[in-house]
Amino acid sequence: MAQSLAAPGGTTAATRPKGGGTSVKRRQVLAGYCFITPFFVIFLAMIILPLFYSGYLSLFRSQLVGGTVFAGLGNYVDAIHDKAFLEGVWRMTKFLLIQVPIMLGLALLFALVLDSGRLRMQRFIRLSIFIPYAVPSVIGALMWGYLYGPSFGPFAQLAHDLGLSAPPFLSNGWALGSIMNIVTWGFVGYNMIIMYAALRSVPSELYEAARVDGAGEIRIAWSVKIPSIRSAILLTVIFSVIGSFQLFNEPNLLRSLAPNVIDVSYTPNIYAYNLAFVNQQINYAAAIAFLLGFVIMVVSYVVQLTAQRKEGGS
Repeated sequence: MAQSLAAPGGTTAATRPKGGGTSVKRRQVLAGYCFITPFFVIFLAMIILPLFYSGYLSLFRSQLVGGTVFAGLGNYVDAIHDKAFLEGVWRMTKFLLIQVPIMLGLALLFALVLDSGRLRMQRFIRLSIFIPYAVPSVIGALMWGYLYGPSFGPFAQLAHDLGLSAPPFLSNGWALGSIMNIVTWGFVGYNMIIMYAALRSVPSELYEAARVDGAGEIRIAWSVKIPSIRSAILLTVIFSVIGSFQLFNEPNLLRSLAPNVIDVSYTPNIYAYNLAFVNQQINYAAAIAFLLGFVIMVVSYVVQLTAQRKEGGS
């Protein structure tokens, strides 16, 4: 007599409930959605909704007579012709063109030197370069503000002891360079870690093949290592573009030391902040913020498009 095939647990194939696998899969998918739902709720509440609300506010204008009225693109037109805003954008453009190449060049140099494996105390050196990034930007700006102090800073005291005039770190001609120094000090380590991590993922066989062909370390770094981490370098460039136009903490904290040089419109972010929270021009500040975001988007796209064309041409 033929025996029936029994499934584990004593359930025969004939009596096994149909759709059991589908039910388990459905529960797994539901559990996955439950895990990611908190992120999307916070993202929607803290990013998307405020963004749409700011866009809505930018389309209105508050007047002494008539109250809040619909202005359409009027605030944006005013912002395009706003001399203070345009000067701030141009100042940050100069900051981007000068500071970012220096910062990323140093970060790339440090990453290549560390990746060579020829340094002693390599972990200590890597940590020492990265530590400034771990210092909050507010603390870093206050520290450098003390160092830059024209009357109480150590550089000023040393110059006084030598019978020299104090270095004008926060003068009209030096202030932007002094801020560049603070940002470079704080973010070289961050960008170095990104590049160094990318270098560690490059197959060592490429280096060995280059050495067999007679390439030296400098040639390997230029022709093998740097092209291999091009995507990581592009990522740091885009992050730096965004950070440059969003500069706020450093000049805002140094403003008390040089109020005649660093004014309320020194950067677009400081300008929008003062419009919104000091002058109570919420609608115009929202338009300024959206225009700044558009500038960042355009510059980032141009940088990415240029890198893609160079990569395609090579």
